[in-house]
Amino acid sequence: MITHIDKLGNPTMVDVSEKKVTNRSATARSIVVLPSEVLSQITDGEIQTKKGAVFNTAIIAGIMGAKKTGDLIPLCHPLGLDNCNIVVYINEEQEVVIDCTASLSAKTGVEMEALVGASIAALTIYDMCKAMSHDIVIKDTKLISKTGGKNDFNRA
Repeated sequence: MITHIDKLGNPTMVDVSEKKVTNRSATARSIVVLPSEVLSQITDGEIQTKKGAVFNTAIIAGIMGAKKTGDLIPLCHPLGLDNCNIVVYINEEQEVVIDCTASLSAKTGVEMEALVGASIAALTIYDMCKAMSHDIVIKDTKLISKTGGKNDFNRA
């Protein structure tokens, strides 16, 4: 069933008025592949540029983006997040991994907030590093897990 289409085929916001408030959480991940000339700039887990600290700025941008999801995604409910946490690290393949976890008590889930947070953090890393190289790839933005709604999800 497509939930954002009414009986007449018009776009509509999902009516959550009859749903119960539950604790909800979602984690999303984006991966950024940086070329070696950018990776070589990492010192103590951070890249310093003329624009500032790349990963710390990406964390702030991702949180701000997650909070604005209802303004960015049509028909998405505006939500007041209880928490948004973003972690940035380098994996074994020398890729930048961004994990965004959003949570709240509400009648609707926070998957979109987690996905937007991870995406905006990835875009911020691109923006801050593009002066060093445009050979940057943002890949694998996906939902990792969600809890608290009708169906939980956990990507194995």
